[in-house]
Amino acid sequence: MRNQLMGETINMRELSERISQITEDASGTWGISLHDLDTDEKWELNAHELFYSASVIKIPIMITVFASSHRNQFSLSNCLTLKREDLVGGSGVLQHMTPGTQISIYDLIMLMIIQSDNTATNMLIDLVGTEAIQQTMKNIGLEKSNFYHKMMTIDVEREGLNEITAHDMTNMLKKILTGKIISAHACEQMIDILKKQQVRNSLPAKVPEPDEPIIGSLKQWEIANKTGNVSGIRHDVGIFYVGKRTFIASVLTRGLDDLQSPEIIGRVGLEIYQYLTQ
Repeated sequence: MRNQLMGETINMRELSERISQITEDASGTWGISLHDLDTDEKWELNAHELFYSASVIKIPIMITVFASSHRNQFSLSNCLTLKREDLVGGSGVLQHMTPGTQISIYDLIMLMIIQSDNTATNMLIDLVGTEAIQQTMKNIGLEKSNFYHKMMTIDVEREGLNEITAHDMTNMLKKILTGKIISAHACEQMIDILKKQQVRNSLPAKVPEPDEPIIGSLKQWEIANKTGNVSGIRHDVGIFYVGKRTFIASVLTRGLDDLQSPEIIGRVGLEIYQYLTQ
């Protein structure tokens, strides 16, 4: 790795300067919030600016479903029936499955997060309701982020857009990481789901594939993350676990070239990884 090969160590200030240079070279609008959990150092850029959420909003939806289950409104093992009217396009496999298929609520959460499945997402929104999601976002301290609408649908009387800020996303991830939402067990389950993420073309894209861990030892690195993108917008928010280090990064963008934006966010992820491995 570059930093180690050059015998160079960098601190949070230098990391922020490197990432700032990436954002300046790329143009577009960026919202970034970084938090090193080991040193408690933070750095933010336009962190309170609102961005259309794309699929990152699926993390608050997941939290709401876990919270509703915790209140015994249903069990995560309960099954929902896939209906023809549930099927929507975009990401995910459920849109190609046969109506009438039974899927557990837990599996719907898994599909919503690791494949960003829009049909699964909308089924979960119907299960808990828009107001419950909005209330959950208030309860967990999201200051400016909002939820109003389902995925891949156009409501005639839409109240507003699903919006997030980088600052809110980092604070939300810190609360999940530290077991401060619902229960420690629920937070562990949510992190486990986020670690199974299959959309890995942004923050983790340039990080070297981890070596298989020796039995009983820490993995070289993991990331528990959720991406989101629509035309002209690409985000990735997640928790880096590198050796014994833990680091939260929320990176939101708009106005970047859709073909180039994953690679550019990947460079940010690589800088964070190198910072954590020095």
